[in-house]
Amino acid sequence: MLPIIHLIRHGETDWSAAQQHTGRADLPLNADGERAAARIPIGLARNLDGRPPPPLVLTSPLTRARRTCELAGFGDQADALPDLMEWDYGDYEGITTTEIHGRRPGWRLFRDGCPHGESAEDVGRRVDRVIARLRRADTDALLFAHGHLLRVLAARWLGLRPESGELLMLSTAAICALGYEHDRSEPVIRRWNDTAHLGA
Repeated sequence: MLPIIHLIRHGETDWSAAQQHTGRADLPLNADGERAAARIPIGLARNLDGRPPPPLVLTSPLTRARRTCELAGFGDQADALPDLMEWDYGDYEGITTTEIHGRRPGWRLFRDGCPHGESAEDVGRRVDRVIARLRRADTDALLFAHGHLLRVLAARWLGLRPESGELLMLSTAAICALGYEHDRSEPVIRRWNDTAHLGA
């Protein structure tokens, strides 16, 4: 059976609700984020399609991802992995894209990166290490992490440039699945940005 990699973005924080770039700031989930994270098992049960829970669970060490993992029921078996931390936004930490455009018109995160922070290539190198670990493990896995990081990871899973993550929107508390089509030479996105469990 070919492995399936489930990606889960953390629940909402006050900064994500306000569309502020939240990279290394270690913010907690807000009340809506806690409620959404507690509904993730409903979505996972449907996404697993009868398969057993994944034996490999990895989480970003940041509080919002770890708490989402706990509320989803996997806190006791998760390994914290620094490579799953969100994009380092450097000078743009805590501010919105609109505010950034006031300083730097036309700026795009995936193309331009962040001063004193990371570029898409930097994030791509980190997720490439995560992908290498997943492929060595060759088993179903569950990753709890962050929006922009997971978008780059999905792009790299497909063999695309890190900047291609720009094309993949990802909501808070969403569930995604990566896998293969016919064999391990054909990586695919099986499911993307599933939030049906949040309205169930």
